Amino acid sequence: MNKPAIKSNNKTTVITTDDILVMLCKSVTDVLANANANMVTYSALVQKISKTSLKPDIGSFVLFDGGFSGLVVVNFSAAAAIEIYQSYMTNMGIPLPELSTRHTSDDVGNVMGELLNQILGDFTSLVGKELQTSITQSQPKMLTVNKQLIISIDTNLDRPQARRVTFTTQNGNIFYLELAMDRTEFIKLHDFVPEDYDPDDIIRGASEQAKKDKKDEKPDDGFDASLLDELGI
Repeated sequence: MNKPAIKSNNKTTVITTDDILVMLCKSVTDVLANANANMVTYSALVQKISKTSLKPDIGSFVLFDGGFSGLVVVNFSAAAAIEIYQSYMTNMGIPLPELSTRHTSDDVGNVMGELLNQILGDFTSLVGKELQTSITQSQPKMLTVNKQLIISIDTNLDRPQARRVTFTTQNGNIFYLELAMDRTEFIKLHDFVPEDYDPDDIIRGASEQAKKDKKDEKPDDGFDASLLDELGI
């Protein structure tokens, strides 16, 4: 079981924007590690930035809303995108010679978009479990760009904050994650145990219950069971 992204202590726990950023970074490293066995690390230092933007070579942005609103932008260098894409696909059993070597190909964009969707899905799950609130996300779309494009949230933020984190792939290639959201604090009123649901366990439990229900089914009391025996049923 994954360790909580947020550590509690005996004092009143206050969860800030930067703690939420750490949760997002944890989702990035966990999902990429599980998806392609590629160890990705992020810098211990975070940059304060004034605006978020898409930058070359390939990037994506995702809006989220609910308990709090924000914007996530991820910018990959061509080398980082190709490395992650090829590691993911070879881990799925696709031979390397059959894979694209150009970051502008649709195949690369589709795979990177799917991985980002998994990352945001893991993040929203963490938010629900550890912050006890709900957020929803837009569908990510990967874009290849050859110049910087400023991206902003189409809503009024009272106290906007923006951060940039540097990630490094196993082969030393770089990509960046940018987060913009309203300055917020979650203050824990009382202790609670974060609930951790395993979707596979839920599916298995439903399947076993269906089998049990079917096994427990009996003919109506008024039905002559001997007739079934005569018919060979």
